[in-house]
Amino acid sequence: MDTLLAGRLSSPSPTEPTRRSRPWRALRGRSSDPVWVRPALLLLLAAAALLYAWGLGSSDWANGFYSAAVQAGTQSWQAWLFGSSDAANAITVDKPPAALWPMVLSARTFGLSSWSILLPQALAGVLTVGLLYATVRRCAGPTGGLLAGAVQLLTPVGVLMFRFNNPDALLVLLLVAAAYCVVRATERASPRWLSLAGVAIGFGFLTKMLQAFVVLPVFAAVYLLAAPTAWWKRLSHLATAGLSVLVSAGWYIALVEFWPSSNRPYIGGSQHDSLWELTVGYNGIGRLTGEETGGLGNTNSDMGWNRLLGAEMGDQIGWLLPAALILLAAGLWMTRRTPRTEPTRVNLLVWGGWLVLTGAIFSYANGIIHSYYAVALSPAVAALVGIGGTMLWHNREDPRTRITLAGTVLITVTVGALLLRESTERHQWLVPAVVFLGTAAACLLLVVSRTSRAVALSAVAAALVACLTLPTAYSVATAATPHTGVLPAAGFGGSGGFGGGGGAPGRGGGTPFGNGGSNTAPGNSGSNNTGSGNNGSGNSGGAGRVGGNGGFAGGGGPGGGGGGAFGISTPGDQLRELLLEDAESYSWVAATTGSSNAAGYQLATRQPVMAIGGFNGTDPYPTLARFRELVEAGRIHYYIDASILGGMGGMTTGSDSGSTGTADRISQWVERNYEARTVNGTTVYDLSD
Repeated sequence: MDTLLAGRLSSPSPTEPTRRSRPWRALRGRSSDPVWVRPALLLLLAAAALLYAWGLGSSDWANGFYSAAVQAGTQSWQAWLFGSSDAANAITVDKPPAALWPMVLSARTFGLSSWSILLPQALAGVLTVGLLYATVRRCAGPTGGLLAGAVQLLTPVGVLMFRFNNPDALLVLLLVAAAYCVVRATERASPRWLSLAGVAIGFGFLTKMLQAFVVLPVFAAVYLLAAPTAWWKRLSHLATAGLSVLVSAGWYIALVEFWPSSNRPYIGGSQHDSLWELTVGYNGIGRLTGEETGGLGNTNSDMGWNRLLGAEMGDQIGWLLPAALILLAAGLWMTRRTPRTEPTRVNLLVWGGWLVLTGAIFSYANGIIHSYYAVALSPAVAALVGIGGTMLWHNREDPRTRITLAGTVLITVTVGALLLRESTERHQWLVPAVVFLGTAAACLLLVVSRTSRAVALSAVAAALVACLTLPTAYSVATAATPHTGVLPAAGFGGSGGFGGGGGAPGRGGGTPFGNGGSNTAPGNSGSNNTGSGNNGSGNSGGAGRVGGNGGFAGGGGPGGGGGGAFGISTPGDQLRELLLEDAESYSWVAATTGSSNAAGYQLATRQPVMAIGGFNGTDPYPTLARFRELVEAGRIHYYIDASILGGMGGMTTGSDSGSTGTADRISQWVERNYEARTVNGTTVYDLSD
């Protein structure tokens, strides 16, 4: 095996990248490529465009929390710059705004709609598939690149997030771009490419903060180990790249910190109006420890080494995860005696380090972690399958390689069958068919060196079909299902996380997060629910309610996608007309607790609605004194009574709350001083009386 591999790696290849190659040239194809490469690549990218963009507008506002911020950005450039929840710039979303910037520009160009908001996400998905292909083909040729691109395309959580308006789509694209630059830099010890990787990671920070930095130690270690130059030059190149990370991320932190706080929105997710605090606390170390101030603590009960294959994340990312780990181990063993600069091993270390470190953090994080975070693992899984699978196939003369290939196929189809059986009752007929096909393919792979080329290719085709059929079914179901709310999940059931409407067990409507609810009464969603909330009528229920199985159940979203906890409410016609009365005379037509509650009213009226307490309702903004000041100045018209999570953790408004939080103090002051009225089942206070 080692002799075969060494001969293959040392001999020049017609697909070996040239000095002047660029990612777009790799996508365009090379004159030395076989005739099938370019059509296959175009077909792959077309399939990505179709899967990510087909029926893109069916998910209504998707995550209304971010859609409201996009709406605000279409009305105010300052709101665009800071990522404000409303155009009057009361408070920002609880993430930096980079992911919102392209969505706002799209909405300004094409008009505000769910399609224009989600279009940049779909484009990010197509670019991710293309960049992954361009990266992997540098060491594994076009076959490996196409296989990696196909696995990325058919990863269910990837399909979900490239059709949804959370920040993760842009983050994944930027991290793949950084990996491409690191691979290029390591090939020729290029400080320019390494600095470009730093820029990509810096903007990744402006997308989702410290999650972008998880891959930094991996990339730095690989360059330090493998770049073909003296060690002191490698260190100086890393220092330059570190400076590029600092500049590309730090300019925005400096902008926020030096901008007068009285002339910008409050930094949502922080307790002291600080972007730095948001970085290291709520969106940083707190995610690992579960002690993020203003957060909800750990809402997951599956922390441990098997979380990535468990009920919440298994059917999102787990389909080819064992295969990626097996192929990583096999690839590193096969390249153990090659020079430190050998490109295949460099790529294995880049993607393997990404997968292992990120996977470990996701597995053992004690703070808030959601199933869709697993999309950050999808490029690494796809790349390792492409590189490792191609490497083993080229060395199939060795019986150990054939056994590894056959075993990988058997393990993959077994894991896929178990995931499908646990996650949904649909398409169960696929399980025996896939297991039979995978077993047959594995048997053929054991003897593939003794068969004809046609039989060998048939074995490979059967193995690929067996391994990819189940994630493909799950991905197509994901694309065909509308998803709304802040906690989406891939698969047949729409949204998931804290409940959500109708889904498979472990998704909306089933264990482990409470009984999913029906949407039979205005704003009264979730079975066995307790606590009152925002009783707006319409497609989506109000704030999340306490679910019957100890979790949180939320309203069903438009078109079948569950709303989940923090789902936005759609006001009835009377309430909408009330909020629009004399709207131009006020900075905010209304104020209510929580960004998602505010988002529904804002998207319905296209007028600013103040989100008291930010996303969780726990941010200390505005203070009661500031709120009273704004009311007395005639800048807020109505106050809408609302709750978050059914009042759990003191995050409810109303006189029955014992909390002394800012949102409760404002609610109690309003109740004492203004007369309540009910419109479309919602309690409203006119603050202009």
